[in-house]
Amino acid sequence: MSKPISEFIEKYFLHFNSATLVDAAKGYVAHLKDGGKMMITMGGAMSTAELGKILAEMIRQDKVSIISCTGANLEEDIMNLVAHSHYKRIPEYRDLTPQQEWDLLENHLNRVTDTCIPEEEAFRRLQQHIEKIWKDADEKGERHFPHEYMYQMLLSGVLEQYYEIDPKNSWMLAAAEKNLPIVVPGWEDSTMGNIFAANVIKGNLKASTMKSGIEYMIYLTEWYRNNSGGKGVGFFQIAGGISGDFPICVVPMMYQDLEWEDVPFWSYFCQISDSTTSYGSYSGAVPNEKITWGKLDIDTPKFIIESDATIVAPLVFAYILEM
Repeated sequence: MSKPISEFIEKYFLHFNSATLVDAAKGYVAHLKDGGKMMITMGGAMSTAELGKILAEMIRQDKVSIISCTGANLEEDIMNLVAHSHYKRIPEYRDLTPQQEWDLLENHLNRVTDTCIPEEEAFRRLQQHIEKIWKDADEKGERHFPHEYMYQMLLSGVLEQYYEIDPKNSWMLAAAEKNLPIVVPGWEDSTMGNIFAANVIKGNLKASTMKSGIEYMIYLTEWYRNNSGGKGVGFFQIAGGISGDFPICVVPMMYQDLEWEDVPFWSYFCQISDSTTSYGSYSGAVPNEKITWGKLDIDTPKFIIESDATIVAPLVFAYILEM
């Protein structure tokens, strides 16, 4: 079997961040081979960065057991699926004037670094379909998580008429087909979360139709209890923020607040971050600090790759898929 990526990085990635990348990738592979499960967490705008092109294959090959992501990453993968041709790339984004930024707004183009998401083709195209699913659940008195409503929409086939990329490159579609567990902390601050809140304010929907962040923590607690035997659950964190901080806290919550004495620590930890190591910052904290919070053990393999996740994550995943 040809292994062009893994052979390349093992030959040339020998020191500093590149060496850490290799060590982290090897640690991930070893964790899975020993029967461990792996959580991937995604902050930032990794879906708009089209990480789905390789993350979808990681999901299909059972290289990831659960995902924690922001509401933006949950919806933006689907937006790219249905509106890719309408996206606009702005390679000179660093040079834009405030007036040019305003012009993008006037043209319904919301910028994420060098890529503009088209409001009408992306947000509104999804809105009409997801609102119907929410309304149907509301009228039946049903309650689901944000990702479960997204799964219903994807699996219904109603979006197939809009597909503009190869569906195998959508990580959300791959996740829906596997019914992969997902945790979406702070979903309310996403575009779909805003749309749901607006519907509640208008009286169209009940807030209780959407399961809450507390219920996501309970859901994660149950999942962790059922999957942390043996080698345990690893934690692969892309960027920082709530998508990482929320799920990693489930372990200290269980043994400190619930006083359960048989809770294993996370058994692997890697973070890809371009955040500067700093005081008081979750994203900038070194992994050893997490020992003091009861998240990681003394012997937990720990890696921090200080680099751009849009470069690093595809390399790590390619290495894992070649093993």
